[in-house]
Amino acid sequence: MKFADFVCFEAIIPKLKSTSRDGAITEIVSAIDKAGKLGKGNREEIIKAAIKREKEASTGIGKGVAIPHVKHPSVKNVVAAIGQSSSGIDFSSLDKQPVYSVILLISPVDNPDRHLQAMENIFKHLQQEKFRKFLRQSETASQIEDLLREADENPFM
Repeated sequence: MKFADFVCFEAIIPKLKSTSRDGAITEIVSAIDKAGKLGKGNREEIIKAAIKREKEASTGIGKGVAIPHVKHPSVKNVVAAIGQSSSGIDFSSLDKQPVYSVILLISPVDNPDRHLQAMENIFKHLQQEKFRKFLRQSETASQIEDLLREADENPFM
């Protein structure tokens, strides 16, 4: 699976306004909703589910990255968006460091394989320091989209 298969490029937020974990999740889910990917009237439910999931165990994986993710019955296809924070957000990360890149993933309940494929793709790229560095340095939605499309073409960038 490639980023282009599940990332909603219209919902990328190169400069998150929020400085809190819950605010960042709300902002990114709202952007995905505004792009028409959540189904009518599901935004609040999905925000609550994502925040509840985050409270159970932090998705701050370290090295300035968090991957909040949730499965929800109203979503028909795996969808993700990225939000960037220049000041950093406390996600209670494993390394206790702030998060600068938030990749939020929402998946249908009835398709665990697609969810795992998307997570595998995200992790594969985030393990590469070069990818994380370029992602953090991206200042516009188009720069983030270009990086993801390049990663799709060259998985070992």
